[in-house]
Amino acid sequence: MPDDATDSPFAAYLELLASGAPAEAYERPVLRVRADGADPGRLAAVERAKLLALRVRAELEDRRRREAELAALFATAHDLAGLRDIDAVLQAIVRRARALLGTDAAYLTLNDPAAGDTYMRVTDGSVSARFQELRLGMGEGLGGLVAQTARPYATDAYLRDPRFRHTRIIDSGVRDEGLVAILGVPLRLGSGVIGVLFAADRRSRVFDRRQIALLSSLAAHAAVAIDTANLLAETRSALAELETANEIVRDRGAAVERAADVHDRLTELVLRGGGVHDVTATIAEVLGGRAEFLDEFLDPAAEPPTAVERSRAEGRAVRHDDDWIAAVTAGDELLGAIRLSDRPGLDPVDRRALERAAMVTALLRLARRSAGEAEQRVRGELLDDLLDAPDRAPRLLRERAARLRADLDAPHLVLAARIADEAADAPGDRQRLGAAAAHLAATGHGLAVARDGGAVLLLPHGPGDDATTTARTTARRLEEAAHAPVTVGASRPIPAPAARPGDVATAYAEARRCLDVLHALGRGGEGAAADDFGFLGLLLAGTDGGTQAGEFVTRTIGPVIDYDTRRGTALVRTLDAYYACGMSPARTKDELHVHVNTVSQRLERVGRLLGADWQTPARALEIQLALRLHRLSPALGGE
Repeated sequence: MPDDATDSPFAAYLELLASGAPAEAYERPVLRVRADGADPGRLAAVERAKLLALRVRAELEDRRRREAELAALFATAHDLAGLRDIDAVLQAIVRRARALLGTDAAYLTLNDPAAGDTYMRVTDGSVSARFQELRLGMGEGLGGLVAQTARPYATDAYLRDPRFRHTRIIDSGVRDEGLVAILGVPLRLGSGVIGVLFAADRRSRVFDRRQIALLSSLAAHAAVAIDTANLLAETRSALAELETANEIVRDRGAAVERAADVHDRLTELVLRGGGVHDVTATIAEVLGGRAEFLDEFLDPAAEPPTAVERSRAEGRAVRHDDDWIAAVTAGDELLGAIRLSDRPGLDPVDRRALERAAMVTALLRLARRSAGEAEQRVRGELLDDLLDAPDRAPRLLRERAARLRADLDAPHLVLAARIADEAADAPGDRQRLGAAAAHLAATGHGLAVARDGGAVLLLPHGPGDDATTTARTTARRLEEAAHAPVTVGASRPIPAPAARPGDVATAYAEARRCLDVLHALGRGGEGAAADDFGFLGLLLAGTDGGTQAGEFVTRTIGPVIDYDTRRGTALVRTLDAYYACGMSPARTKDELHVHVNTVSQRLERVGRLLGADWQTPARALEIQLALRLHRLSPALGGE
C-alpha cells in the first residue's frame, strides 16, 4: 500500500461503500485524481482501489440479496407451519417471487384433472382480466413444456420462441398482458407435477441460474402448502363424516318417533272419516316440507309421469329431482299419487311413513268412491221412477229428493246426452259419460241416470237460465270429463216435476228428438234445445231424417250449390238474401252491397238452373226450406 493510501481518493471509496452509493458514483474519485494531474503510478493505484471497492460493493449486495431470499424462504416456511388459508399462503409466495426476482408479474397455475386442463390459481402484478381467467390445455404454452418435462424453462421472447406449442388463446392472453420474458418452474408433488410457478417481465430479460433456483425453492414451498391443504381438507372431511354419522344416529331416533306419530294420526284420520287433504296436511306437518295429492294424470288419454309409474311398479316411494313420489293404488288401479316437496333428504323410516300415507289415501279414496256410487244409484233410481212410473205419490218423490238435496218443486230441464261418434262409441266411453253426468247432477243438485245408450239429466232451471245455453254448457263439460265429443239435446222447462211426474217422460222424449235432430244434421258434439229447430225438428226427428233432408236439399237447390262450388260464385247467398228481403231486388242489393243489376243477373242464372217456375209459391216454399237446412247442417253441405 503506498504512503498516500490515506489520501482523500481512497477515503472517498470507503465513504461510498458506507453510504451504499450506486456503481456510477465510484468513477468520480478517478476523474478527480486525473483532473489534478496525478502521475501514472498514483492514477493506477486509484483505479485498483476503485475495482476493489466495486468488488466489495458487489459482495455486499449479493449478501443482502441472499439475506432477503433467505428471509423470504423463512417467512414462507413460517406461513406453512401455521397454514390456515391456502389462498393467502399461495398469494404470499407469488408476491415474494415477484419481489425477489424483480419481475413485472408472477403467477401460479394448477392442473385440473377433472377438466383435463390447467387454470390460473394466483396472480400478482397482472393487469389483464382475460389473462387472469386463462385455462390452458395440457401441453400448451411454456407451462405445458414445464409440466411435461418437470424441468424449469425460461424464454426472453415468449411470442417468438418455437420450443413450445403456441395457441391463439394463450398468445392472446400473453399479448394482452404485455409479457415478453417468462420463467416457469414445476410444482412437484411426489413424482408428479401439479402446477407451474411463473415470473415474467414486460421486457426482454435473461434469467440466471440463481433466479431459477430461487423460484424453484418457492415452487417447492407452494407444492408443500397445497399438499398440506389437501391433507387438512381430507382430515376435515373425515371429521365431518364422523359428525354426520352421529347426526344420522340422532335423526334415526327422531324419525322413529315421527313414524309412530304419523301412524297414530293417520289411524285417527281413518276412524273419523277424514279426507285426502287431511292426509297430506298431516304428512307435511310431521315430516316437514310440502305435501300434495296429484290426480291430473288419471285422464286415460294422459300418461302418468315416469316417477309415478316407477313408484307403482316398485310399490315404494321414489325420488324425483328434489321431490318424493308415492303412488296411491288399489290393486292394479292407479288412484293418484302423493308428492312431498322441499324434503330431498328423506331417510328410510320417513320414506316408509310416506308410503303408509299413500295406503291410507287409497282407503279413503275407495271409501269415498263407494259412497259416491251409492248416491249415484239412489239418484238414478229416483230419475228412473220419474221416467217410468209417473203415478208415484208426489209426497214420496219430494222426500226422496230432499235426502239428495234436490228440490223437485222448482223448474227443471231434461237433457239427453250421447257420445257423438256412434261408430267409435265403446262401453268405456258410455261408462265415463254416465259417471260424468252423475257428478254434474250431484254438484248441481239434480238427478242423472244412464239410459238408452247415453245419459239423462234432470237439472234445476232458474229464471235467468236459457235452455240452449244449458245444453251447450252441459255438452262441453261432459266432453271434458268423458274425453270424447258429447251431443246434448234439451227439452222445454218443466215447472214442477214432483207435482206432475208425467211431464218428465214427455220432456225426455222431446230432448231425445232434439238429440236425433242434431245427429241428423251432422252437428254431433254440440248442444241445442227443442225450440232451436221449430218445425224442422218434426221433419228430421225420424230415424232416417238426415238422409231424407240431404236428398231434399240436393233435389231442390242442388244445381245452384254445384254451380257455386265449381265457379266460386255466390248464388246460394244471393238466393237466401232475396227471400229474407221479401223477394225485393232493391233491398237485396243493399243487403249484399252490390249493384241491382248484379242481383238481377244472379237471379236470372238461378232461374236457368232451377227452372222457370222457381218463384211460384209452392217452389219458393221448398227452396226456402232447403236453404234453411243447408245453413243448419254441415253434413248437408252448409257453409
